[in-house]
Amino acid sequence: MSQSAAATLATDDDKNAIYKRVTLRLIPFIFICYLFNYLDRVNVGFAKLQMLDALKFSETVYGLGAGIFFIGYVLCGVPSNLALTRFGPRRWIALMMIVWGTLSTCLLFVTTPTHFYT
Repeated sequence: MSQSAAATLATDDDKNAIYKRVTLRLIPFIFICYLFNYLDRVNVGFAKLQMLDALKFSETVYGLGAGIFFIGYVLCGVPSNLALTRFGPRRWIALMMIVWGTLSTCLLFVTTPTHFYT
């Protein structure tokens, strides 16, 4: 085996070890983030039952609010990925999780259709 082939082999082994380490650290975290994301989206559907009764929202009010919610997911996707590359995954994911949790908690204080839309 030539010296360059041995150096390439060692580099490939190092790369595989790094990928394995990164995968074992990130995949569980990303899975948990995805789980909360899914629960948040499903929560809007469950909230419908309570909002229609307790807050006297009409089907139209709920439909518009849910539509705004999902349009926000679509519109924020590309800018979020651009920010991820600019600020780095550690800072950006931490910031997203904090802001997301705060905004989800604000759903507790909804009393009018305008609050729900916001």
